[in-house]
Amino acid sequence: MPPRPAPGDRVCVARIGAPHGVRGEVRLWSFTGDPSAVAAYGPLTAADGRVFEIASLRPAKDCFVARLKGVADRDAAEALRNIDLYVPREKLAPAGEDEFYHADLIGLSAVDTAGAEMGTVIAVQNFGAGDILEIAPRRGETLLVPFSKAVVPVVDIPGGRVVVDPPPGLFDDEEEPGPEA
Repeated sequence: MPPRPAPGDRVCVARIGAPHGVRGEVRLWSFTGDPSAVAAYGPLTAADGRVFEIASLRPAKDCFVARLKGVADRDAAEALRNIDLYVPREKLAPAGEDEFYHADLIGLSAVDTAGAEMGTVIAVQNFGAGDILEIAPRRGETLLVPFSKAVVPVVDIPGGRVVVDPPPGLFDDEEEPGPEA
């Protein structure tokens, strides 16, 4: 068995969802640029070291339906629900200019344009209108920042930071004054 990549040397490319049918198929969400390319990466590894191979993959309404080698019934498929699947970093193509793997962004320090620390990037979300950086400050609730060149003008992966230039009002805690009576 090949050695398992260290957490920083692997990238999450898919997540197993609920079973599909009674013959061991599962719903599969792909996080790759070309979603159907997830099957071309070869064996995928779970965080606990288990190895999974995609035997077949077909599109469904909002995900894929996958048959994984060795998973033959609904109970076995149900036991795999919500498992993230990883590939070693070296299997991925280099990111293009102004393209970033989410795994490279998570953990970066977030600073404002004056260099003051805002927090740490803990996730990259996308709710349908583009990527959003989720930043955990030292205190308080997480901040959600649109991941655009205008709001995040600098991404310095070797330097371990992103520079955030939020538009006016994005982080204002005060409520807007109501109409005067």
